[in-house]
Amino acid sequence: MTETLNQNEANWESQSLKDFSEKAYLDYSMYVVLDRALPHVGDGLKPVQRRIVYAMSELGLTAAAKPKKSARTIGDVLGKYHPHGDSACYEAMVIMAQPFGYRYPLVDGQGNWGSPDDPKSFAAMRYTEARLAPYAGVLLSELGQGTVDWGPNFDGTMEEPEVLPARLPNVLLNGTTGIAVGMATDIPPHNLREVASACVRLLENSRTPLEELCEYIQGPDYPTEAEIITSREDIRKVYETGNGSIRMRAAWNKEEGEIVITGLPHHTSGSKVLEQIAEQMRQKKLPLVADLRDESDHENPVRLVVVPRSNRVDSEQLMNHLFATTDLERNYRVNLNVIGLDGRPRVRNLKELLSEWLQFRLQTVTRRLQHRLGKVQARLHVLEGLLVAYLNIDEVIQIIRDEDQPKPVLMKRFGLSDHQAEAILELKLRHLAKLEEMKIRGEQDELEAERQKLEKTLGSPQRMKTLIKKEILADAERYGDDRRSPIVSRSAAKPLDETDLVPSEPVTVVLSKRGLARAAKGHDVDPVGLNYKSGDGYLASAQGRSNQLAVFMDSTGRSYTVPTHTLPSARGQGEPLSARVNPPDGAEFAGVMIGQEDDRWLLVTDQGHGFVCRLGDMYSRNRKGKAVLTVPKGAQVLPPTPVVDPEHDWIAVAGSEGHFLTFPLVDLPELSRGKGNKLMGIPPKRLKAGEERVVAATAFDEADSLVLYSGQRYKRLSPTELEEYVGERGRRGYKLPQGWRKVDDLVPQARLSGK
Repeated sequence: MTETLNQNEANWESQSLKDFSEKAYLDYSMYVVLDRALPHVGDGLKPVQRRIVYAMSELGLTAAAKPKKSARTIGDVLGKYHPHGDSACYEAMVIMAQPFGYRYPLVDGQGNWGSPDDPKSFAAMRYTEARLAPYAGVLLSELGQGTVDWGPNFDGTMEEPEVLPARLPNVLLNGTTGIAVGMATDIPPHNLREVASACVRLLENSRTPLEELCEYIQGPDYPTEAEIITSREDIRKVYETGNGSIRMRAAWNKEEGEIVITGLPHHTSGSKVLEQIAEQMRQKKLPLVADLRDESDHENPVRLVVVPRSNRVDSEQLMNHLFATTDLERNYRVNLNVIGLDGRPRVRNLKELLSEWLQFRLQTVTRRLQHRLGKVQARLHVLEGLLVAYLNIDEVIQIIRDEDQPKPVLMKRFGLSDHQAEAILELKLRHLAKLEEMKIRGEQDELEAERQKLEKTLGSPQRMKTLIKKEILADAERYGDDRRSPIVSRSAAKPLDETDLVPSEPVTVVLSKRGLARAAKGHDVDPVGLNYKSGDGYLASAQGRSNQLAVFMDSTGRSYTVPTHTLPSARGQGEPLSARVNPPDGAEFAGVMIGQEDDRWLLVTDQGHGFVCRLGDMYSRNRKGKAVLTVPKGAQVLPPTPVVDPEHDWIAVAGSEGHFLTFPLVDLPELSRGKGNKLMGIPPKRLKAGEERVVAATAFDEADSLVLYSGQRYKRLSPTELEEYVGERGRRGYKLPQGWRKVDDLVPQARLSGK
């Protein structure tokens, strides 16, 4: 023997580090998989959960008992069954007691057991008390009836059940999560009534297809009123493969113009959601929201109020944005990985999982009935011996009085077994009355009828199925409830663009000569009369909406895009655009545009070239802008002007020497970038020498008047008067009347309110 031990020790010492490490790691991996992280298909519990429930039952902490300190339970669990850390064990117990975390809690806790906002805010185990919840009876009621195998605890001093005899598929009802070595499990909770119906259907017909089972089990059912928005087709695929994901979205409604959130996704903190929304408000990324309130209380566990800035805010769009950017919408992984009846972990689909549990249930009920049958037969055997004793009471008494060892004598005289003789010898004198004989015969009849019933049930697969079906339906009636998580197919939410989040209000964007920009509320603003810094003044303005993008053009023909709502108020003197964008060195800003993407604008240089451009073609996300208008050397960019009707508008061009020309807008091309075509013909020599330039150009309606500005004076040209200056595009034009040949600006009468 000693030689064998020495040889084994020598073999162990001579192992290579690779072999030893590999075996040690595999042993550890199997231990984590089978004894810590994954649930068993039978009772749906991990070992620590099973040991907590069993220890509480051994302490007599049933649903009807007085609760005891949690430390007492944890002490028993650690000392007898689960030699691990007390904090991890207590946390496992807490999770089974939290109604917002467990669909059907196994533990009934008293004291502070955490809250939905902070599930880990529970009190220490020395302060809380606990007992088993009524639902725990589903796992424990058949434990002492020979239904499951028992094994030694960690030190071999006592035995513990290897699995609990669950009467319902708890593995699906409460679900579980766990991370092992190289594998994990994520099983969502389900509704008891739905799962029970599917089990009954599978009992009636084992060939029921998974599609039909999905008609009974619509999807997971979390302990929250939030919506499951995954489509039924995607849910079916999850059940078909055992892998996938489920998406949940908060439930909400409108009350007096306010948005009230009444249900949060599983394991979502209301305070964290409010922090996420408040952070967006602090960063000015959520101007649609004016206020937040948490009105949750005992009667309303979840009641978060979001107050929109105005009644014009689209609540659906706002909530879709919040769903996409906060925990109001979350994704939950599904991985139906459990330890099967063969002791091996494997991912199963829904039908396989239910079928294997029904197989477990069939084995459990068979063992229960066989155990009961053995008890009945043993009792009938004893009753037969007692009846013999009553029929021969005098002779039995005589033998007991006269014999030193009456047991073998009784066995030989009346043909009794050892158990029968022992039962006779243990009879009390008061049980020798005549009435006891009648009780024995009555008990015999009852037990005989029970024996026949048990044998018939055990001998008939159909009777077994019927019995299991009745028990499942009875438990479903007792513990079942309505679905809490409604299933509503919706597409995943997407965040809104920054401009979509801004309320649409009329604004006037004003640009100064030094490149300072600001936004004034409304369109009835006099941009020239605003307050400017010393040495600065009005350059250009444009009217639009606060949720639109403002496009600024510089002297090099580059365009820059700035969200209008981010511009400072017109109460101040503006903010330098150079702080928002990076124009080339020496460039100055020449104009501002705002409107819809499809709006057209007239872009012109003072050398008389230009074209019509869509506003959307000038958008740029780059701080360095986008090259749109090609500016010849020595040329300047004139302020862009809006085009109202590209098909019918006209263009008016004024030169520095008093020439004036109008022609149809359709004669000018629409481009996304470039130099454009010639609007007014200026002699090349005069143009090159800088002696003559285009000083103003605008688009106007043919039925509109045009106002010519010359210093502080202005002259209005009616549509009839404008006909005198109609010519071909690219011509020199016609001379204006004496005294009006120094034009500073051209403004259509329809836009005069903006001056």
